[in-house]
Amino acid sequence: MSMAARSAHNAGMAEIINLNKARKRKAREQAAQQAAENRVRFGRTKEQKQREASEASEAQRKLDGLRRESATGQDDDRDTDGPARE
Repeated sequence: MSMAARSAHNAGMAEIINLNKARKRKAREQAAQQAAENRVRFGRTKEQKQREASEASEAQRKLDGLRRESATGQDDDRDTDGPARE
């Protein structure tokens, strides 16, 4: 068969592909798309993370400053009756 006849013969046929490779490629593309969506939805910048951490530590310092202590020096919210019984 000549080259022209071969291309005319193959014109009506589908391209032969490896189904495992096609499935894996499709899965990778979907995973990449999902990762991009997650980065947009859940991603935070370094500055945002630092700001939230400093706000949390400031709130903890305020709570610690407002904590009441008993005359014995122990926190009121602790169980002073002794060890827990089962």
